This record gives sequence, C-alpha cells and structure tokens, in this order.
Amino acid sequence: MSDLPNCPQCDSEYSYEDGPLLVCPTCGHEWSPAETESSEEDVTRDANGNVLENGDTVVVIKDLKFRGGVVKGGTKVKNIRIVDGDHDIDCKIDGIGAMSLKSEFVKKA
Repeated sequence: MSDLPNCPQCDSEYSYEDGPLLVCPTCGHEWSPAETESSEEDVTRDANGNVLENGDTVVVIKDLKFRGGVVKGGTKVKNIRIVDGDHDIDCKIDGIGAMSLKSEFVKKA
C-alpha cells in the first residue's frame, strides 16, 4: 500500500505526508523522515548531548520533586541503567532508594 514508515509512537501503519513532516492520524504524532532514520541508532543522551551507557555516573542538574520528597540538584548518581520508556534511566539514589529519571535532567559526571 504505502512505503511510509509506521508511527514511532503508536506503531500505526496509517502515517501520511504533510509537507516535510510525516503525521499519524491515530495518535496525532508528527515527525520528520530524518528522525525515523536516526532513531534506529537508539542512544540515550544527557542534557548536554553526551551519550549515556549502563554503569555511568551522572549528576542531577536541577531539583526534582517526586511524591516522597526532592532529589536536589548536584546529587551524584552512580551505576545507572538505561531502559526504554519516558523515564529512561533506572538508578538507586543514596538516602532515597530506587528511582527512574529522565535523561534530560542529568549530565554525565
């Protein structure tokens, strides 16, 4: 039927072109065809654009509020694990315990 790629967000096969972008009518996600090609190289990057890997040490760059308290900016987090999903870092923070973080709020130490 079509040689357009499936939606990277919901995997719908009904994507269509709208000018320079591709659009998914199912979930409304818009992306450029170049994003699809580069997303095959699935890497996690920190706030500064450095590639993060399992076992790295990172520093939280801003105060992060969560249900049980706050992770202060400047907190060092050792031995991270990269996972799929919105919160793409799993880690243990001293004094808090197991937690998931978004890579956009950390920098590589």
